[in-house]
Amino acid sequence: MVHDEPEGSAGELSFERDIRPLMRDKDRASMLDAFDLWSRADVLAHQDAILDQLRVGHMPCDGAWPAERDVIFSRWFDGGSRP
Repeated sequence: MVHDEPEGSAGELSFERDIRPLMRDKDRASMLDAFDLWSRADVLAHQDAILDQLRVGHMPCDGAWPAERDVIFSRWFDGGSRP
């Protein structure tokens, strides 16, 4: 479940609570040959490419996310990519 207002100090986002739930089984399966979207380490290693693809609407594979999901993902990266 994605929270509108994340818990934690100053609205910090968490990979396990806020980011991983954004990735569906279908999204993970389509990317597993390259990396695991359910792995924080893999997402961190590819964060710039993932964010670029999200911003141009090429991820997930079946259509662009709503803008608020891009914002959540960007905020997580900008906020230090907490576990």
